[in-house]
Amino acid sequence: MNRKNILLAAILFPAVMAYAQEYGGMWIPTELNEKEMKNLGMKISAKEIFDTTKPSIKDAVVQFNGGCTAEIISPQGLLLTNHHCGYAQIQKLSTLENDYLSDGFWAKNMTGELPNPGVTVDFIADIKEVTAQVLAGTQGLEGKAYQDVINKNMEAVKATFKLEEWQKMTVKPVYYGNKYYAYLIETYKDIRLVGAPPQSIGKFGSDTDNWVWPRHTGDFSMFRIYADKNNKPAEYSKDNIPYKPKHFLPISIKDKQENDFTFVFGFPGRTTEYLPAIAVEKIMTEIDPAMISVREVALKTLDEKMRSDAETRIKYASKYASVANYWKKWIGEVEGLKKSDAVGKKKKYEATLMAKNPALKSTIEELNILYAQQAPYALNKAYYSETVRNAETLTLANFYYNYLPAMESGKLDAKATETFKNRLAGIYKDYDPVLDAKVTAKLLALYANKTPVKFLPADFEQYKNESQNLVTIEKLSKNSVITGRGMINGATTYTDINKVFADPNALVQNLKNDPLMKLFAAMRENYMKTTDGPNNEIQEKIDVLQKKYMAQQMETDKERKFFPDANSTLRVSYGQIKGSSPRDAVHYNYQTHVAGIMEKYVPGDYEFDVPKKLIQLYNTKDYGIYKDKTGDVPVNFTATNHTTGGNSGSPALDAYGNLIGLNFDRQWEGTMSDINFDPRFSRNIMVDTKYILFIIDKFADAKWLINEMKIVK
Repeated sequence: MNRKNILLAAILFPAVMAYAQEYGGMWIPTELNEKEMKNLGMKISAKEIFDTTKPSIKDAVVQFNGGCTAEIISPQGLLLTNHHCGYAQIQKLSTLENDYLSDGFWAKNMTGELPNPGVTVDFIADIKEVTAQVLAGTQGLEGKAYQDVINKNMEAVKATFKLEEWQKMTVKPVYYGNKYYAYLIETYKDIRLVGAPPQSIGKFGSDTDNWVWPRHTGDFSMFRIYADKNNKPAEYSKDNIPYKPKHFLPISIKDKQENDFTFVFGFPGRTTEYLPAIAVEKIMTEIDPAMISVREVALKTLDEKMRSDAETRIKYASKYASVANYWKKWIGEVEGLKKSDAVGKKKKYEATLMAKNPALKSTIEELNILYAQQAPYALNKAYYSETVRNAETLTLANFYYNYLPAMESGKLDAKATETFKNRLAGIYKDYDPVLDAKVTAKLLALYANKTPVKFLPADFEQYKNESQNLVTIEKLSKNSVITGRGMINGATTYTDINKVFADPNALVQNLKNDPLMKLFAAMRENYMKTTDGPNNEIQEKIDVLQKKYMAQQMETDKERKFFPDANSTLRVSYGQIKGSSPRDAVHYNYQTHVAGIMEKYVPGDYEFDVPKKLIQLYNTKDYGIYKDKTGDVPVNFTATNHTTGGNSGSPALDAYGNLIGLNFDRQWEGTMSDINFDPRFSRNIMVDTKYILFIIDKFADAKWLINEMKIVK
């Protein structure tokens, strides 16, 4: 290439890259930006990613248990997802005698794989745009009349599909209701645990490293889908056989290079990329800080007990991780929104739109007024919701409160009663009333101190003191049905929920007189009166305007290629393997290695301990075919794929559709990508397939699983 062409390429290539990654993207797989993907390096066609006429990559990607993503990696239904996605299942199967969280679990063969009642995986068999059908007859309608027609039309759309008994159809809006898509879903119900590394590998770095780069976490676990003899979904049976997929992902162990193309295929949960500037400002300065402060108190209180008591550590492990996850995410989100000047960028974009289309001016002005009016209610909602969610005693009271009218009137049928009991039993199973009394006491103090008097129940200022609250909560708990200390029929809800529910009248009377129920009822009823109604009334107006604003953005900005916000449906995001420079004089490489694990190693530490066998493999450099050109085994890597919650467990694929990694996190400086994707900071974090296979092969001695897979060398 001559010097002139070299200079031209240097000018054009960064410009193309900046445009391609400027807004990120979570694309509906039937509407991929194939040209841009190929410009970035993709070698396969969009049809090879999603095709309903023949096997394609979408046939190997599933939604795991309604939340995370997973992928099929063998012709016998072997499923790969994150360790944290399978964490609840691993915890449920663990006991003090068989602590699979601490020790890991590896089936020796298929007969040793462990059932997980209630766990499901969903395949997306087809996607159809149904906007015209759903919006038919809505012109000129507003409010309830509008929504009634939408709901009726969605049901009519569903009725046009002939479904098998294992299939269901769901219709979801995108672009704030400007478009609608129908999804044909096939659900499998016999899912068994195959293998999981100990949490010293699967959660290495735990809360300290969560959302942080560099990472050294083997965040993976393995399950298997089972089907009936006809390869169709079936409830668990010992007679079921491994599912034979239409497609499974070959696994590449080729070395990775910076700027290699990659794409992530999964079920991202929720993003809000098209909000006005004022909404982003409120999230950054008010809502996120409020939620952070509540969870910070709860986490600190739980952590003190979990560090000193093994039984509490196991009992609260999953709940603690769940609470901590978004606590830390919100902290990074606030920092990222500030660093990327998200509000300033939004304001400039709004000015550009208004210059092109003056009609947008009134829309933005109205949104500014509504968000300002909503602010005090939204802030109280954040404090109230997080307080009730993180004080389990209040969470339980909330459940009872919601069911009490039906129980009292005798309208709670057997099915609803069983559902209610199961939900309660799930909480009581891992509930410590003494520990939660401390959490509740502290959170009540926080709520009382942070909330304006006009939003508090009468005399609630008495709860401003933590120490006094603990005395009060302990006193109220002693005879409470909610905490499981109060007796009904010689039993407590904490020990035998069936006996407690055997006499509904006694239960109702006890609940109506329960002191903790009275405390919660005062909070709930005051919140509903002072906050919930006004907040929702304003939000309904915002939603109508946001739909209009979204349509105006798409009509006005012809240069921008829009993608719909995530809504837990199947999406493709793409980018390139890259490091980052998040702060002045700081540069992160795109890849970490086993040597970095040993640099972080702290013997006996709950976050940074390392299993003896992994230390031995490191010392002997017994890496086999899994080392890269450095002579070490790569552990994690980063890329510019746009991901969010729900993408956990998503396959990271190379230009040819081979599995190269397992998505599990984002870089802290870029967690604001749910609201404002910034290519300078937004990085998703993945477990390298070399490390996954290394752990399965060398650490777990589970070569029988390796033999199932198709390895691309």
